[in-house]
Amino acid sequence: MQAVDNVSFDLQRGEILALVGENGAGKSTLVQMLAGVQRPEAGEIYLEDEVVDFYSAYDALHAGISIVFQELSLIDGLSIAENIFANRQPVGRLNNIQWRQLYGKTRELLDRFDLELEPTTPVKRLSMGKHQILEILKAISTDPKILILDEPTSSLTEAEAVDLFENIRKLQNEGMSFIYITHKLGEVFELADRVMVMRDGKYVASQPVGEVTESDLVAMMVGREINDMFGATDYTAFSPEEYFKVEGFSRKGYFQDVTFGLQRGEILGLAGLIGAGRTEIARSIIGIDPKDSGNIWLEGCVIEIKNPQEAIDSGVAYLTEDRKGQGLFLDMSVLENLIAPVLRKFANRFGFLVRSAINENVEERIAAFDITTSSTNQKLFNLSGGNQQKCMIAMWMGIQPKVTIFDEPTRGVDVGARSDIYRKIRQLAKSGTGIIMISSELPELLGICDRILVIHNGQITGEVLRDEFSEELIMEYAAGIKNHTIH
Repeated sequence: MQAVDNVSFDLQRGEILALVGENGAGKSTLVQMLAGVQRPEAGEIYLEDEVVDFYSAYDALHAGISIVFQELSLIDGLSIAENIFANRQPVGRLNNIQWRQLYGKTRELLDRFDLELEPTTPVKRLSMGKHQILEILKAISTDPKILILDEPTSSLTEAEAVDLFENIRKLQNEGMSFIYITHKLGEVFELADRVMVMRDGKYVASQPVGEVTESDLVAMMVGREINDMFGATDYTAFSPEEYFKVEGFSRKGYFQDVTFGLQRGEILGLAGLIGAGRTEIARSIIGIDPKDSGNIWLEGCVIEIKNPQEAIDSGVAYLTEDRKGQGLFLDMSVLENLIAPVLRKFANRFGFLVRSAINENVEERIAAFDITTSSTNQKLFNLSGGNQQKCMIAMWMGIQPKVTIFDEPTRGVDVGARSDIYRKIRQLAKSGTGIIMISSELPELLGICDRILVIHNGQITGEVLRDEFSEELIMEYAAGIKNHTIH
């Protein structure tokens, strides 16, 4: 199958075109050809009615096509100004950098988008959200005719995303055109004028946003209708007693006096705004970060977890939100990743690994988790985001956990893979595994959880049962407007 196969489409001046499709649909390859990163084997690109031929990204940039990739490229040790105008700094007759002019141009750009940042600030001091915004400013600084954005809100808070959309609309009003790649279908309807769908490297359809529904897009993207995306709760999997309990958990500056219980087979959501302390609580539970006080109970006994290995030995698994940086070994094979937490399981009495047992186990898990890979030896960085995420889930299910903590389990994952992941989480819960799920997407928590705890400034401010679920109530707890502490 070709990555991109005979795709034709158009883009109007001042139009925002959303580009959607599952991971592996060909979206990234298509825009890389438009931006000169890859050369097409066939076909032509027209810009303002003229055929253009790009041999490099510089050629495309010079012609007026700029791209912001999902993987950020800023250099931590350089300032905001040096990053935005890298290799394009104003210089004098002796080829020396004109610092005052550089900072002045940067200040104008920051002011244009109402960013209260200093041009001299090193980017290493900024949040990931600010890094993403600076990548976009860097692209805008070249005054492109077409700006391609690949998952630009993946690292942004809700407030930062709102600001980004406002700035995109400003640039649209000035005549700039956009190709906007996203897995968040809500953004399509909030921002785009038209949406184009790709599947298996081919063009599927292009329609005005007002003429399609989210269900229409999902069906076009995956080639089938996905009904009941989140599945149904199986209350027969629940046990009446608290199977797992966190009691009096505190870590100075991060969270304090956190107490909650989890039933066997329950899916418990942790909601809250970015920085509320949800991930920090999870990291301390499994021993990545220390706690100042508190106990963990599992099956009626206090367990001591001082490091991730002790968490694994106790049957507590944590799937990090940063699968590429912290969750997977991208330069290693699918096989090596899947057996990483359980190597001892495949050793004989002399300490040697039994290859036949490894191969059999890995093949079974690839099938069970519907991982699309050419072979067990394929490097993980060659898999789509959705298949990488499935690999991480399959990896940790190998320890047969009693409790599994999922941190942003569908971040950067397409709608088809999301459906598969939700189904697998339901299966785990039905088997009796207790699930704790951290997510910044309220519809996700409302769709799959049995109960939701809301975190604000490191404390549990509310508990919401399924029959009380509403976005408004959860946001009131998350913002600290309501407070109903549980114990």
